Amino acid sequence: MATYEYCCGDCGRFEVRLPIGTATAVRDCPECHRPAPRVFSSPYLSSVPPAEAAARAREEQSREAPEVVTSVPPKRRREQPPHPALSRLPRP
Repeated sequence: MATYEYCCGDCGRFEVRLPIGTATAVRDCPECHRPAPRVFSSPYLSSVPPAEAAARAREEQSREAPEVVTSVPPKRRREQPPHPALSRLPRP
């Protein structure tokens, strides 16, 4: 079963569950019984993981108002903890 979305001019959007490939281009609105055309929408956008939703929001915002860099960021020095095996090696 697939979920198809239709949009009534008076009542707004409504969804209908039908077998895949059986949706018609127009369906009667369940409230006012007027013909409503089928609209295409992205599936399951509300179930996107929070990290992915945040990344999409940042990407969307960067289209209109990108962050501007005015200087080169300082280099961060990573200090790695010494490996335990290195302490047992002979020293010159």
